[in-house]
Amino acid sequence: MSGTYLGMPSFPEAARSSTKDVQLRANLTHATRTIRDKRAKAVAELDDWAQLRQAGKEIKDRTLRHLDHYLFQVEQAVTAAGGIVHWAEDAAEANAIVADLVKAKGETAVVKVKSMATQEIGLNEALAAEGITAYETDLAELIVQLGDDLPSHILVPAIHKNREQIRDIFADAMGRWGRPAPGNLTDNPADLAEAARLHLREKFLRAKVAVSGANFVVAETGTLVVVESEGNGRMCLTLPETLISVVGIEKVIPTWRDLEVFLQLLPRSSTAERMNPYTSTWTGTTEGDGPSEFHLVLLDNGRTATLADEVGRQALRCIRCSACLNVCPVYERAGGHAYGSPYPGPIGAILTPQLRGIQSEVDASLPYASSLCGACYEVCPVAIDIPEVLVHLREQVAEQGGRGHRLEKLAIKGAGWILDHPAVLAAGERAASRTRKLHPKRLPGPGIGPWTESRDLPDLPAEPFRDWWKKHRNPKDGR
Repeated sequence: MSGTYLGMPSFPEAARSSTKDVQLRANLTHATRTIRDKRAKAVAELDDWAQLRQAGKEIKDRTLRHLDHYLFQVEQAVTAAGGIVHWAEDAAEANAIVADLVKAKGETAVVKVKSMATQEIGLNEALAAEGITAYETDLAELIVQLGDDLPSHILVPAIHKNREQIRDIFADAMGRWGRPAPGNLTDNPADLAEAARLHLREKFLRAKVAVSGANFVVAETGTLVVVESEGNGRMCLTLPETLISVVGIEKVIPTWRDLEVFLQLLPRSSTAERMNPYTSTWTGTTEGDGPSEFHLVLLDNGRTATLADEVGRQALRCIRCSACLNVCPVYERAGGHAYGSPYPGPIGAILTPQLRGIQSEVDASLPYASSLCGACYEVCPVAIDIPEVLVHLREQVAEQGGRGHRLEKLAIKGAGWILDHPAVLAAGERAASRTRKLHPKRLPGPGIGPWTESRDLPDLPAEPFRDWWKKHRNPKDGR
């Protein structure tokens, strides 16, 4: 598999292939059900979960309404603390900023903290084009990178792999990226973790530049926050001399008091923990403590356009917990790669089309990658009404038109004319009944064919109801 999502097929085409992968479905079913069961127990421990959820929603909504104010506050606070702020309108600008900063240090390699924003902009590929190697240090991201694969889950990027597959990837690829895996490596989780630890340790000790994202940015102090479970993030954020953080502008929250709410919502929704094992915060630079140079790249890349949509903007509340993926029946069967984006599952189905636009076939197909069951809304810790946004985006896709929608409009117009002319309708019913043995079980064509692939067309009766009624009604009583 290539290292980029660009050029991937639309969701229906990709899902048609992935749903036939028996091993993939087994891996996903086991993993998602385990995670969601643990999450349910963790959430049930809090009597005020509903109030926390509402508070998270309101904090995010208030911040988004005044985002311009809080972003300038962030810039002022980070600058005052010794950091340097860069503004990136799109992926190309953000990638260029990071590449230039790394080259200015004379470095050809960086270590990375797991970051959805850098996946979104294709930073690793952009750096590679400039002769810079980006080493992923999160265990799951490492598995994906060594396997020349793509992440398929927001929280657990390698969720589509089982431990036997991971063992094979480590044994085959680690040596090409650095320290090789032990020759007697087993698929025991502890052995796999130790192999990754030894492989990564040399990367941490040699790296001069690190790249991160951030879960939150506290506007009042310019503080960035990363939560993680392995300690690799802490290593990246403290050991290198230069730290570059690429952060979506929607990650801003006003105050530390607001952060308290999200540090309760996020771990229980994502890893089913009461708190994250590692919560790292950094504010600018401090002499003798951590990186001596800090750069913050504030990324737009479609977020301002999303903010302008009163219904769709609620997707920007997302705190990347992945709870919606773990309850989604579509994601569980199709897998993350089918979404053609770093953001899979229900949140990806509403976030990606807004960030990238619905002009391409891939992005126009994503709002339909849902059964609208509503499970995603029920578990979302910031109450994003994903089904509402999906329907909203479907309306936009329909209004945009296309071959399928033009045919649909013609069909509706034709049906309306027939229903306005009873004689034509009656003649059509008789013709359909007389030729019923010749009718196909599935309808042809790109617009209707896929719908009837999993649905049987109803059998027509031997005669229309109108004709049957004329024969069997009782003229005396009108029945």
